[in-house]
Amino acid sequence: MKLIFLYGGAAAGKLTIGRELAAITGYRLFHNHLIVDAMAALFDFGTEPFARLREKFWMEAMTEAAKRGISLIFTFAPENSVAPDFPERLRAMIESLGGELIFVRLTLDRTEQERRIDAPSRAEYGKLKSLDLLRTLTDQFDLAMAAMPAPALSIDTRRTFPADAAQQIAATFDLPRRATP
Repeated sequence: MKLIFLYGGAAAGKLTIGRELAAITGYRLFHNHLIVDAMAALFDFGTEPFARLREKFWMEAMTEAAKRGISLIFTFAPENSVAPDFPERLRAMIESLGGELIFVRLTLDRTEQERRIDAPSRAEYGKLKSLDLLRTLTDQFDLAMAAMPAPALSIDTRRTFPADAAQQIAATFDLPRRATP
């Protein structure tokens, strides 16, 4: 079982690349907003019950997948309502079950991030779409990003198309490829 942990800032292309990677590998995509949006329906973002239950759902779901040998792609945006040690605790849990967690960082410069932040595709889930809020939270996001484990691979999504990024991830980590008709 492999868990590809795609992380990066807002608008870095995590979900888009995750979808491309799932299409070529057959891995299941467990993206951040599946749980974030469910918790936000009940609790305000960042409150204690929101953060506690979000992490519990993430950990429980990925534990069950690992126990059953189901390889996953998980998308994650580091921010200060997530415990700083969450990625390492997740890695320890996956490895204790015989799996492998691979950190892949998606990057883009500020100018491109600000250009992408209000893209219509970001409306599908409760994603950050406000340029003013992005600018207000930039320092917090930078600190959370700095606390992340070192990536095994880093991809600049301004310079790499999503399909090419997915192919690069699959090739770098020798992931299985679905047969194409």
